[in-house]
Amino acid sequence: MKKLIIPFVILLILLMACSNEGEKVGNVDHNSDTITYESEKGPIEVPEDPQRVVVLSGFAGNVMALDVNLVGVDSWAKMNPQWKDKLASVEEVSDESLEKIIELGPDLIIGYSSIKNIDKLSEIAPTVTFTYGAVDYLKQHIEIGKLLNKEEEAQAWVDDFKQRAQESGDEIRAEIGEDATVSVIESFDKQLYVYGDNWGRGTEILYQEMNLNMPEKVAEEAQDAGYYALSLEVLPEYAGDYIIFSRIDETDNSFMQSDIYRNIPAVVNNNVFEVNGHEFYSNDPLTLEYQLAYFKKAFLNE
Repeated sequence: MKKLIIPFVILLILLMACSNEGEKVGNVDHNSDTITYESEKGPIEVPEDPQRVVVLSGFAGNVMALDVNLVGVDSWAKMNPQWKDKLASVEEVSDESLEKIIELGPDLIIGYSSIKNIDKLSEIAPTVTFTYGAVDYLKQHIEIGKLLNKEEEAQAWVDDFKQRAQESGDEIRAEIGEDATVSVIESFDKQLYVYGDNWGRGTEILYQEMNLNMPEKVAEEAQDAGYYALSLEVLPEYAGDYIIFSRIDETDNSFMQSDIYRNIPAVVNNNVFEVNGHEFYSNDPLTLEYQLAYFKKAFLNE
């Protein structure tokens, strides 16, 4: 009798394993239901309901905004003070920490097209990359929504955000004047930069949605590339009536003590708004909401 029972039990276990719709990778159960996402490199099968996403660059805020679970993110995401609690249990990874990523057992990996080891990462989980600037920042969120099977949620947020940002822009222009200019500057690694209208740091909201004016010199030098490196001596030529200074405390900000900087009209008139560079760096929905709230407070005292 025992000889009959033992094979039956083994057969039952095998049948249960075969009937399981999931698969195990890195000791984590993954749902096998998939959708086809049309990526830059062609169609790719991705989870219909991803549960363990790794973001290697740029898109952590997009994924969090759509309430999808993250298990690994890049160092820039981890440095954002606004996300400290949200990412407390999420591992910091890079495109070179393959073993750690394997241990995390992701069912989807997302990053910029410039990341390394894409072929190796694709062996771990479906890996989808995006070229920065290939689409505008709001279409990018909709693409992330498509990838995560949450396009409707992404589109709804985009429609609502555009309306709110444009309405705030109308109020701000009425407050500061239709002709007032705004520039966005940052000091990083002993170099000063000014930014065009699509390089994070609030530029998308200020210039694209609020329709605030960019100083002529900034438009000439920074608009096409997205940013422009300049010396302290010529900074006054690129300074607007209002300045958003994306401050990174870890870098050299001694230029702020110079007479050149102190004599810029925006500085003299107390029209410089300092923001935390780590909080303002990106252009994902969470960061954009934070930036919008900040600009309303800074320009309108709301």
